[in-house]
Amino acid sequence: MDLRTTYLGLELAHPLMPGASPMADDLDTVRRLEDAGASAIVLHSLFEEQLAGEQLATHAALEASTESYAESLSFLPSPSDFRLGPEEYLEQIRKIKQAVKVPVIASLNGTSLGGWLAYARMMEEAGADALELNIYQLATDPEESGQMIERRTVSMVRAVTSAVMIPVAVKLSPYYTSVSSLATQLDDAGVDGLVLFNRFYQPDIDVEELEVKTHLRLSDSSELLLRLRWLAILAGRVKASLAVTGGVHSAIDVVKSVMSGAHAVQLVSALLRHGPYYLKFILDDLVRWLEEHEVDSLDEIRGNMSLERCPDPRQLERTNYMRVLGSWRPAW
Repeated sequence: MDLRTTYLGLELAHPLMPGASPMADDLDTVRRLEDAGASAIVLHSLFEEQLAGEQLATHAALEASTESYAESLSFLPSPSDFRLGPEEYLEQIRKIKQAVKVPVIASLNGTSLGGWLAYARMMEEAGADALELNIYQLATDPEESGQMIERRTVSMVRAVTSAVMIPVAVKLSPYYTSVSSLATQLDDAGVDGLVLFNRFYQPDIDVEELEVKTHLRLSDSSELLLRLRWLAILAGRVKASLAVTGGVHSAIDVVKSVMSGAHAVQLVSALLRHGPYYLKFILDDLVRWLEEHEVDSLDEIRGNMSLERCPDPRQLERTNYMRVLGSWRPAW
């Protein structure tokens, strides 16, 4: 059975890998992920706020007699909010590279141009085989148009791709006016891959304490549907390789992702819920499914459900929309 795939120019044994999460903070867990068959290791993100906080703290230490940076520091997370600081993160890349034989993909999370982007080069120097740039931003400023946000995003990506020699993937959210247009712009900016999609964690409200409550809710397979739609739309229309993250919990989810055009499949919630060796369970189940359906390689099914094969994707989407609305029947 040929499960090989090419992602970010990296030749991988198969598409399954852990996505960005705290699992890569622990070397023993990283080794267990490799033992379970992970084709690559994706580290959790180093945040723009961490790097900005470190820079401000340095300034504050140098100008300890003033309060000029106190307010700025108060808006940033404290170092205790993060398991690994900037220097520890770079050292973790070095340790993981020594511990495993599979490619190691570092991750940067931010939204703006700035000196923090220099860490992309530092991650490359630390030994990362590729970089995932995680664009996580909720547009809250009514004065900032979607075009302005996209322009800033593309500029930031260009700054990173011009600074490093290793492949760069961009992890996007689905909340752009035109994901297709932005994907094309990023393609032109030189990205090697697109990861669909970032999960936005919705806060709740404690009505008694008048506080915002944050809670990490793991995904389920229902969240995969949004990813499948955009994989199918982008497959064959961008040069960048495509990865899916969010909602992959079974071998069938992997099959659907590949059929929609995915070159890589990232697992997070499934591994957090069941442990690192659940990756091997999914991988073995994937092989069984392919054998039962007489499929010799993933290349045979990759993109066979994408809209590239549809003569009029826009009308297909409209037709499916009307069919869904008309499919409901009362149970009473």
